[in-house]
Amino acid sequence: MSPSADAPSSSTLKEVLNLTSGQIVQEIGYDDDVDLDLRDAIEDLIGEELEDEDTQEIVDAVVLWWRDGDGDLTDAMVDTLRALAPGAPVWIVTPKAGRDGHVLPGEIQECAGTAGLRVLSSVSLAPDWTGTRLASRAG
Repeated sequence: MSPSADAPSSSTLKEVLNLTSGQIVQEIGYDDDVDLDLRDAIEDLIGEELEDEDTQEIVDAVVLWWRDGDGDLTDAMVDTLRALAPGAPVWIVTPKAGRDGHVLPGEIQECAGTAGLRVLSSVSLAPDWTGTRLASRAG
């Protein structure tokens, strides 16, 4: 995939995601449609490969790829909290409006509230993907 005007540069991505070298980031919901350039950029930021869904590590952030039809979003959000360090962000990465699998912002907001999370911000992370940053209510 080639860089796009609506996808952040690597320096901007570092500021947006607030990830640094040495952090452990768990990835949930990987499938053949994910943005590989975005994954590579995250791995470059942390200097490590992303941890999979089954990691036993306490993680500094979670990237949850989610599409409409993937199942129960509230349950998936609750699952992200199992290995999450206190105050660490959860990034819900969903297809942009008009793309297959788009998830309405109101659904993310409602599911986050039910899961004990709150929406902090939403940004374009890749040409076809939007990232929504969530935090625990206590965080």
